[in-house]
Amino acid sequence: MTAPRFGHVGSRDLALFTDRYELTMMQGYRDANHDRLATFSVYFRSLPPDRGYAVAAGLEQVLAALEELEFDADALAFLADQGFDDAFLAELESFSFSGELRAVPEGTLVFPNEPLLEVTAPILEAQLLETLVLNQVGYQTLVATKAARMADVVARHGNGQTLVDFGSRRAHGVDAGLKAARAASVGGFDGSSNLLAGERFGVPTYGTMAHSWVQSFETERASFEAFADSYGDDAIYLVDTYDTVRGAERAVAVADERGVRLGGVRLDSGDLIELSKAVDDVVGDAGIVVSSSVDEFFLREFFDAGGVATAFGPGTALTTSGDAPSSGVVYKLTAVERDGDLEPSMKLSPGKVTYPGRKQIYRVERDGSFVRDVLATRGESIDGRPLLETVVENGSLVANPPALSAVRERTRSQLERLPERHRRVSEPDAYEVRISDGLERLRRETEREIADRERRE
Repeated sequence: MTAPRFGHVGSRDLALFTDRYELTMMQGYRDANHDRLATFSVYFRSLPPDRGYAVAAGLEQVLAALEELEFDADALAFLADQGFDDAFLAELESFSFSGELRAVPEGTLVFPNEPLLEVTAPILEAQLLETLVLNQVGYQTLVATKAARMADVVARHGNGQTLVDFGSRRAHGVDAGLKAARAASVGGFDGSSNLLAGERFGVPTYGTMAHSWVQSFETERASFEAFADSYGDDAIYLVDTYDTVRGAERAVAVADERGVRLGGVRLDSGDLIELSKAVDDVVGDAGIVVSSSVDEFFLREFFDAGGVATAFGPGTALTTSGDAPSSGVVYKLTAVERDGDLEPSMKLSPGKVTYPGRKQIYRVERDGSFVRDVLATRGESIDGRPLLETVVENGSLVANPPALSAVRERTRSQLERLPERHRRVSEPDAYEVRISDGLERLRRETEREIADRERRE
């Protein structure tokens, strides 16, 4: 009998974490002696509903993947079984990324058509990265944006409540749960319930108790007494297994009887707004954690209605980005080598037209606020602060990723500088992204060249 497999994706598996058509094209490029230099751009065509911005995330995992990506003996044997030829596999055996990667720093706010990353490398190498890059950047950016929206509501309408990721169990796989915890931190969360996120990324970890703890004891009081005996001043009691207000009263009584401080209580069901007010009258200065169906829309309603909490534990809505579960981020060829030079390239497909060439984003600020961005050609002289930075050159890392705490601070700082009309939870105003004269001219010229080639065919 074959032993079951967990389905884990480790560093040795990264080379095969790709769509088959990428290897198919790579072998075809090799057969045609067509390994030209190429630039691929990663960006959003549009933002998901009710999003006025996106928070760039996932770059650190892309950089780690570039350093670790290789085809080991098992991968090569599998590809041989899949029908790839020996000469191509011999090349893959010595594969390593030799190109350039430019990116906006994690925690940077980005908008439609703006590259989060640009990959410039021989096309065999650049083509291989498509699935991996989109997977890491697309998902983490989606979750970081969701987290930032919640953190922004708390910053503008709350009083410093803690935000903790409770969503690992609802994530679409163990890798997603781990990366969601990291992305939530990028977006402004204070911690996660996931211990692996604490070990792997240094994310502060938090935890209380489950309903099963309470149910497993003869009485709710007995469950609280046992918890108080184990955790003393640090105990946070889940009080809504039976009757929420009576549960809060029992938690207060048990803490008093045991001579410990009431660390706090958690609410996980029912009318959380009204229950939080009632429980606040019972527990006084103790913390109240609210952890059911929490997202930015709930938080806005909670604060507007006078709900009381010291912390929130968003789960499902965070790790699945429930109201907008896909990012639509794309990886598109924008330049390819011809006669020794990188020449602009673009798609003309209806609804999917791309801007050609290598690019730079310039951010214009006034009086401490973002005014507009300008999407320009690389090297074009534009007023504003350039956002894309070179992080990999000739295959080597040239800029070390910052600490996660610094990325989190960048997100917070950038949100404060984005006018509130672009940060609204519902129907935000679109932020202005201008196309520079140089890029618009390049687009027209490239369209004409493509049209001329089409006519000649």
